[in-house]
Amino acid sequence: MDFASFYDAYWRDKGDRVDRSRLELLARLIRPAEQVLQVDCGPGWLPEMMQARGAHVIATDLSAVAVARARARGVDARQHDIDAGPLPFGDAEFDVVVSDSQLEHRFDCGHALDEMARVLKPGGRLILLLPNTAHWRVRLWLLAGRFPYVANTPTDALHLRFFTLPDTAEMLGRRGLAIEHTDGSASLWVAGLYPAFLRRGLPARIYTRLARGWPALFARDFIVVARKRPSGAAPPSPIRQGRRRRPDGPGGGA
Repeated sequence: MDFASFYDAYWRDKGDRVDRSRLELLARLIRPAEQVLQVDCGPGWLPEMMQARGAHVIATDLSAVAVARARARGVDARQHDIDAGPLPFGDAEFDVVVSDSQLEHRFDCGHALDEMARVLKPGGRLILLLPNTAHWRVRLWLLAGRFPYVANTPTDALHLRFFTLPDTAEMLGRRGLAIEHTDGSASLWVAGLYPAFLRRGLPARIYTRLARGWPALFARDFIVVARKRPSGAAPPSPIRQGRRRRPDGPGGGA
């Protein structure tokens, strides 16, 4: 399959439909004047929001259509396929590297993570948003002996890789990245995950808080912020869900 052509068509057809509440959770993590790289930026929604917070942003995507749309938003976007080769940047060039719901589409997510860690400065932050395969609805499907491919859920048919918070912590730890913060996006608009009563009013507000406090169980997508240790090596990262951990504090469980 020609993935560049596939995603050209995907972004051409998608228009400007996006869950901005999810993007805002990521944009809030960015500080003014930081040098930020977003890998696989799509049409530039998140880079535009990060720039509005005063960051200096470069973005890449394999789709020429996505890159053109991002540039139209004033983003320094460059066409690049991370599956095909190394990122076109030097070692330790960025304060922050961001990947928003993209590693699940990568043939070799290990290579992608290696490259993101390489271009990140020591002490810099890697911010990932990933679909949560340990969501309670997916757990119920598995208990029933099923793994249905449901659009816009962690089991979407377009996903090539699947993630949980503990496995992600181990994967990052092997690359010298220690998780210091987690968060979660409920995405209650996804009818394939949630019964109707959870998607509005007081139940929706309560559920949104649960997703942010306990993303490993309740979030459709979990967010991790991992810091690159100067030594370049670290043990598997402890997880303290929904809040920062003390740098010298005890490790938590998933």
